[in-house]
Amino acid sequence: MINAKLLQMVINASNDGIVVAEQEGEDNILIYANPAFERLTGYQAQDILYQDCRFLQAGDRQQEGLNAIRDAVIHNRPCRQIIRNYRKDGSLFWNELSITPVFNEADQLTYYIGIQKDATAQVEANQRVSELEQEVANLRAELASLKG
Repeated sequence: MINAKLLQMVINASNDGIVVAEQEGEDNILIYANPAFERLTGYQAQDILYQDCRFLQAGDRQQEGLNAIRDAVIHNRPCRQIIRNYRKDGSLFWNELSITPVFNEADQLTYYIGIQKDATAQVEANQRVSELEQEVANLRAELASLKG
């Protein structure tokens, strides 16, 4: 069995942001955030504890990925989505968020574990590929009309 000190060292060494949220009514209140979360978001753990993680959306809550996350939370299921989040300085980053429910011995939901990865480069690359594909399609259509 892994001891608590080793487990803490492993979590602190992770390159991925890790948070633990306790279910409290309709909210999931953050009770832990590792150093990688602090580096990713710019928020210090002590500043965000006992808040719901919605503050990371900075009002940008009309996102398809958030609907999937809400549905997973309602049904106590794990989920992974890429969503828009905002750092403490207001800058946008694309967050690949994985949430996993944690149940106690009585099979009652007690916590969620959230793992965050900065997916900004991936999303921007995918957007650029889509733009280039559209440009190619437009050029092909223009070429076809010139030939025709």
